[in-house]
Amino acid sequence: MSSNIYIMIAITGYLAMMLVVGWFCSKKNNSTDDFYLGGRKLGPLMTAMSAEASDMSGWLLMGLPGVAYACGIADAAWTAIGLAVGTYINWLIVAKRIRLYTHSIDAITIPDFFSKRYGDKKNILCGIAALVILIFFVPYTASGFAACGKLFSTVFGIEYMTAMIISAVVIVGYCALGGFLAASTTDLIQSIVMTFALIMILLFSIHIVGGFDTVITNASSLDGYLSMTAMYNASTGTASSYGFVTIISTLAWGLGYFGVPHVLLRFMAIEDPNKLKESRRIATVWVVISMFVAILIGVTGYSVSSVGAIEVLADSENIIIVLAQLLAENGVVLALLGGIVLAGILASTMSTADSQLLTASSSMSQNLLQDFLGIKMTKKTTLLVARGCVAIIAILGVCFASDPNSSVFGIVSFAWAGFGAAFGPVVLAALFWKRSNMQGALAGMVAGGITVVIWEYVLTPIGVSMVAAGNSIGAYLTIYELLPAFIVACIAIVVVSLLTKAPEQAVLDKFDEVQELLK
Repeated sequence: MSSNIYIMIAITGYLAMMLVVGWFCSKKNNSTDDFYLGGRKLGPLMTAMSAEASDMSGWLLMGLPGVAYACGIADAAWTAIGLAVGTYINWLIVAKRIRLYTHSIDAITIPDFFSKRYGDKKNILCGIAALVILIFFVPYTASGFAACGKLFSTVFGIEYMTAMIISAVVIVGYCALGGFLAASTTDLIQSIVMTFALIMILLFSIHIVGGFDTVITNASSLDGYLSMTAMYNASTGTASSYGFVTIISTLAWGLGYFGVPHVLLRFMAIEDPNKLKESRRIATVWVVISMFVAILIGVTGYSVSSVGAIEVLADSENIIIVLAQLLAENGVVLALLGGIVLAGILASTMSTADSQLLTASSSMSQNLLQDFLGIKMTKKTTLLVARGCVAIIAILGVCFASDPNSSVFGIVSFAWAGFGAAFGPVVLAALFWKRSNMQGALAGMVAGGITVVIWEYVLTPIGVSMVAAGNSIGAYLTIYELLPAFIVACIAIVVVSLLTKAPEQAVLDKFDEVQELLK
């Protein structure tokens, strides 16, 4: 029997299990609070692993190893360091505050939190925040579907678009059925599968090349491949400098955590806020270890190529997929294990896509239609609309990722910057600065989001540089768009807040009330 049959058995079993979880969790959804926030009943382990599994996405098993495989460790390692630090600080200073604040003002979504925090009776902040979520979550969700498309296309020869649609149907299925609780429960399962996949592939690839010493020897033979201050260029066989500005820019990935809605929602959903310290420890350890292993897989993957076990890859983001296929060619047991590894790639993708779909759905059905536009709905109608919005966002994501050459890493980096810049400074101001007001929050949100788009898509003038002509501003300056956009947003919040009148006394009193709860 072909190894692909065993791989298909493992993947099909995994997908079926996700749908069963969705069906089971659907029985516990009696309100939008249950559907979007799980009734705030998550335990510390599920909170930690759901947050990080939904955060890491296909980027962990495809994007990060792909960058390390193609360019060496510098870019991947500095990105991972920034994310590890950002993860820890986010759990340390934001998690408990936003849990207490959102519970105190009865907010179940991030846009809802912004409006209620600043006393925005017309829900202008809520509506703008919902639009920001839709703008950046469609491409973010698309990155997950692109990863699924690459997986099935590479392994089974299924047409890329067909593979994406199949994956989207399964994800929409359990999300629409079980909502946030289903997403969080499956995220916990998916984090376990992802961990197994990372460890299994690392050990197998080291075995294939004859030991870790061989991995280091092969990597060292490439100019700058193992350097933290140089980036290897496969097309020229040489290394370019990875300077101080580039390092700071790459570390800025960590700033994104303060504004990513699907991570913040996990903080809001924990049952006991005093258990967040336990969640923080679990989350930080898992993130550090998983990213370290992912980078090592990229490096060992190069050695597997160099010894001729696999061909040199044109698309480096397929490295884990190709290694899993190689594993599956060594008997029935290893074929099933290879299937589980590939299911791990699906897990990493689905764990983020489900959270993104729910967050975008809540923005459309709850924040735009009801809060901002004032459309009245019954409890039953609200749940039906919420489920319908999940399907609509998924369709848009599939359309966005229709190009089979879509880069998972590239799409994620843009969406991550968008949320980090548009929401991160606003979240920090809302939680830590009493004097910040609605006008400042709105200015920061708009300024941050627009700066990301300008940095990524506005082209440099032809006369700036013969080499950079026609490139975006970010490509020309080699600075990740999140850093300048985050700074611009912070300045906008401070300046506009100070130039406009202070918040109403009721808003100030609620801020003081939450601060007392933190003591």
